[in-house]
Amino acid sequence: MNKPAFRLGIDLGGSKIEGVVLDTDGAERCRERIPTPQGDYAATLDAVVALVSSLETRVGQMCSIGIGMPGSLSRATGLVKNSNSVCLNGQPLHRELEARLGRSLRFANDADCFTLSEATDGAGRDAALVFGVIVGTGTGGGIAFNRQLLAGPNGISGEWGHNSLPWPQPEELPGPACYCGLRGCIETWLSGPGLARDHQQWFGGSQDARSIIQSAELGDVSASMTVQRYANRMARALASVINVLDPDVVVLGGGISNCKRLYSAVVSQWQDYVFSDRVDTRLLRAQHGDSSGVRGAACLWPLQ
Repeated sequence: MNKPAFRLGIDLGGSKIEGVVLDTDGAERCRERIPTPQGDYAATLDAVVALVSSLETRVGQMCSIGIGMPGSLSRATGLVKNSNSVCLNGQPLHRELEARLGRSLRFANDADCFTLSEATDGAGRDAALVFGVIVGTGTGGGIAFNRQLLAGPNGISGEWGHNSLPWPQPEELPGPACYCGLRGCIETWLSGPGLARDHQQWFGGSQDARSIIQSAELGDVSASMTVQRYANRMARALASVINVLDPDVVVLGGGISNCKRLYSAVVSQWQDYVFSDRVDTRLLRAQHGDSSGVRGAACLWPLQ
């Protein structure tokens, strides 16, 4: 039996589920996005199956399927773990979707899919070692070497968001509570909700991360101060990654990656924390933007 020529990717997010079909040249044939049934595992299964059916109907053939998801699959049980879409945790997502779709599927963490996409034909395509970062609702990471994902024995490669914020300032201790059960995780500071919480604690109000970044771009003093604190925290957090991995490129994705000043502010500060006389690692914005995660999911299956 011939393998499918087209590759279908699903990006299972907390607020939306997106699907794309790529042809043999890596060109996009069709794309579709639907809302995620938040907090409802059974309805999420139904939504993914319906989206796959819709996309395959549009291209007129069965595809290979890769799925990017928050969290990962436990090597011990096969069940979902570490997902900030908590209705997925402890569920046999892999087995149930394979049974309903009638074929083998490939799964990876959503940040891994983002990293694979950017390392393959995105901002990191000319780099040997790429560290991909998603800063949005959560804070995820992935590692690709020579356009191949690195996956360790625990299935958590790149999960920098659940290390503690390095070189903490006194006012940053003990740090905000994280859904993982610990305090002061990088995710609690660098996620969109973390940025918004920090701004509220200093200045009040109820602005979300996007509006704070927009205000900073327009010269608002309080918003600019919040972004400056954020940039310093990102510089410290990424410096600890550089000290361990020494990547050629760090690629930023997610909603906060749209903040233009980060690319100069972070680089100008991470030198203070990296154990080197010079930092040649590049900090780049994702080339494929919001499309990287779903494209990377499709690329979990190699071209035929």
